[in-house]
Amino acid sequence: MTKDLNDNICNETLFASIFEKYSKDLHDFLYYKFGEAYNPKDQVQDAFIKLWENCGKVTPSKAKSFLFTVANNLTLNLTAHKKVVLKYQQQKPKHYTNENPQFILEGDEYMQKLQKALANLSEAQRTAFMLNRIEGKKHKDIAELLGISQKAVEKRIYGALKKLREDIKEI
Repeated sequence: MTKDLNDNICNETLFASIFEKYSKDLHDFLYYKFGEAYNPKDQVQDAFIKLWENCGKVTPSKAKSFLFTVANNLTLNLTAHKKVVLKYQQQKPKHYTNENPQFILEGDEYMQKLQKALANLSEAQRTAFMLNRIEGKKHKDIAELLGISQKAVEKRIYGALKKLREDIKEI
């Protein structure tokens, strides 16, 4: 194994060379795996933005792995979001309600707190939590999908639940 001359990729010329080296392969990977509907060009750009934001933590030898993992996770998050949107588009809205205005207001406030709490989770926790709770995937399936151990998936999900309970006191 060769030793990296640089311990991170915060150098602009090094980052540019990594972009030139991996951007087409990353685009093709996303295009073949998810199709054009998930905007692979946008996902590639977002992955490189995440790489630049974390440039101090990523060595040049780990850049490719980081990019492909981030792009894959971003696209999986988009997939989960599209499934949720599709689910709600298929539901017919009720034209009546049995709830009083106070109950509706509290429900809206709770949903805002939930959305804010979900946004405060780390990307790893949110991905594992959403795959488990929204998609209904088992821990083993999530571990295979993300390329991590089943224990790591369990830790992420239980950590997300603990953080959600702390952020939302009404649970």
